[in-house]
Amino acid sequence: MTTADSTAHPYDEAPPEAPQVEVTLHVNGTSRRLRLDARVTLLDALRDHLALTGAKKGCDQGACGACTVLVDGKRVVSCLMLAAQCEDREVTTVESLSEGGAPHPVQAAFARHDAFQCGYCTPGQIMSAVSLLAEGRADSEEDIREFMSGNICRCGAYPNIRAAIREVAAGG
Repeated sequence: MTTADSTAHPYDEAPPEAPQVEVTLHVNGTSRRLRLDARVTLLDALRDHLALTGAKKGCDQGACGACTVLVDGKRVVSCLMLAAQCEDREVTTVESLSEGGAPHPVQAAFARHDAFQCGYCTPGQIMSAVSLLAEGRADSEEDIREFMSGNICRCGAYPNIRAAIREVAAGG
């Protein structure tokens, strides 16, 4: 064995301990105090630490919109936001949309228009649609198409998704 062979390579060492943070998340009207690795995304905090699995892990790169939730009423892709960034902010997930067992108007319209096929993208599509409607950006087919463009449906249910949004925007 040569001297070079006996020298430890930097990659052979254990990685340093990840810094932990304490964070209070206000999710769906309930405050939860968590101790997390500082690098944990909001998506992983919701799914792995709070058992809220409505937001889906699709691309994990912010490109598909499957993980869309609302933070302080604005839509975000939760795979690109750290949980620590949400300290004392209001996070809303698809699990909280129904009231008293009745579906949210967007959820009901999605069902009426068959605006989902496999269903994987549906929670993110619904959260984005709720935000789009609250923002008043559903004035035309082109607006809906543009402002929903961050949410991908691999099944191609786009016409039905837009129809559901148009119905709710029209007061249906």
